[in-house]
Amino acid sequence: MRRRLLSSMLLVAVIAVLLLGVPLGVVVVRLINDEAAQELNAEATRVLISVEYAISQEQPVDPKQLASNYPNRYIQVAFRGIAPIAVGTQPPANRSLTEDARSENGVVRVSRDTAQIDHEIRARLLLTIALAVAALGVAIGLAVVTSRRLSLPLLDLAKIAERLGSGDARPSRHRYGIPELDRVAEVLDRSAIRISELLGREREFATDASHQLRTPLTGLTMRLEEIVAAAAEPAIVREEGEAAILQAERLTAVIDELLAAARRQRHSQAEPIDIDEVLIQQIGEWEPAFRRSHRVIELLGTRGLLALATTGGLSQVVATLLDNSLQHGGGPVRITTTSSEKSIVIEVSDQGPGVPEKIRNRVFERNVTGGRGTGLGLTLARSLVVADGGRLELIKPRPATFAIFLRQVGEGGRRHRVVSGPA
Repeated sequence: MRRRLLSSMLLVAVIAVLLLGVPLGVVVVRLINDEAAQELNAEATRVLISVEYAISQEQPVDPKQLASNYPNRYIQVAFRGIAPIAVGTQPPANRSLTEDARSENGVVRVSRDTAQIDHEIRARLLLTIALAVAALGVAIGLAVVTSRRLSLPLLDLAKIAERLGSGDARPSRHRYGIPELDRVAEVLDRSAIRISELLGREREFATDASHQLRTPLTGLTMRLEEIVAAAAEPAIVREEGEAAILQAERLTAVIDELLAAARRQRHSQAEPIDIDEVLIQQIGEWEPAFRRSHRVIELLGTRGLLALATTGGLSQVVATLLDNSLQHGGGPVRITTTSSEKSIVIEVSDQGPGVPEKIRNRVFERNVTGGRGTGLGLTLARSLVVADGGRLELIKPRPATFAIFLRQVGEGGRRHRVVSGPA
């Protein structure tokens, strides 16, 4: 491309120089010849006037004076009443330029050698050619600079586009001082940012999915272990099998919700749900794991409460809090439900060491963890509660006490659409 641009610009420059230089040379030659002819004609006229004046004063025409006044000229004077006069050396016929001045009494003819005129013409033509060559040199320089200025940014943009295609979504921020190319660079930068955001969301989705699926898979594993341990007791096997089916259904619901969120189609539809039903179901799922750790889960507070939420979302939040307590807490876990004027509150607490002081203010931030966890559970849990129009807060760091604040059923009607988003 650069070679084509350079050759095209040079061709245009050569054509422009030829179209201007050739006519200019012709005009210069004509101007010099016309100027010489006019000068010679003016000299002939002056000689004619001086001769007529001398004759009118009855004075002789002095050839030496004419030769002195008009050197390098061949002057011929032919007037009535005087002898013909010839002054100077006659130039060769092939290099002679002659002009006449006439009157009623006679004629004056002045001639000159054109060698000096030809020399001046050659000098002017050489100057014109030198200017043309200089113009071509400037055109070549401009062509080289312009071709580089146009081709190098395009090569750079091609590299940026190739880098985007290979997955490197860093914006280049390069600008080239050419509005059209800068526009392309801006579009590529915006595309890079969008691709980077998409890749970030994909990675975030993969991380969130692995974390969210771990809890129901853990519950399902515990049920299967109970089935294996109680293989000789059909009643227990049946009970644990039904619980395993529920766990599998919950796992399917979690997958559907994650996929919907990844497609940006998740719009939380909060509706009145029975808080006790969700809590009892979660206690039943997690009780075997706590029993193996010689710990218990206690359900306290007011029964029969209804709140605006989604069953799947609230189940995941409670499961996350129970899982955190199992991993990092100690002693009995107390789930306490209360009702205030504005909210339904679910508190989950234990008697463990609590939340480390260094992360208390950042416990809901992504990738922040006080132990071997992923640092995602509380972040996702808060997002789920916010999606239902509620709040998740750490109300006491030691012992750790988390509170879920949900809206009252009478707040805003029976069904509410809440825009999902981070806390």
